[in-house]
Amino acid sequence: MTQAGPDMFATALDELAAVVRRIDDDRVDAACAMLADAGKIVVYGCGREALQVKGFAMRLYHLGLPVSVVGDMTTPPLGKGDVFLASSGPGETTTVLTLMRVAHEAGAKVLLLTAEPAGSAAKLADFTLLVPAQTMASDQGVARTSVLPMGSLFEGALFLLFEVMVLKLKLLTGATPEAMRARHTNME
Repeated sequence: MTQAGPDMFATALDELAAVVRRIDDDRVDAACAMLADAGKIVVYGCGREALQVKGFAMRLYHLGLPVSVVGDMTTPPLGKGDVFLASSGPGETTTVLTLMRVAHEAGAKVLLLTAEPAGSAAKLADFTLLVPAQTMASDQGVARTSVLPMGSLFEGALFLLFEVMVLKLKLLTGATPEAMRARHTNME
């Protein structure tokens, strides 16, 4: 078994850097504009992608944007003028596909983050933000491109992408660091 060490960190960081360099910044700007202009934002992801999406939702809230997470009891209904942000690295996640259809039927726009631009989810989305990284759909055999297990490269890239989106949204919304901190919970 190979022991973890500085070389593995360097390799993982190089892989993450290669992925985020391939994300189209103009499309990131367009996705941020969609979110900034949304009446309501509802987000969803499965598994470890959900953890990244929920972290992003927290920052959207800190920015003062009207955001909820699917499954929370306080999630409002979506409609015209709203945005459903979903993450499906493999592009075939059944729950994501179903929720995308529900959002469309309600009149909301669907913003998808995926590694599979030809997947079923991308075909349903109004706007797709491609995160070109290994996922659970591409972690076996010759398709494997990362030292990181399963979908970790995609999930790590989501974290970095979301942090940059927060910076861009901060500029778009005029949110100040003081206002963001004032929205941070005191219940911890």
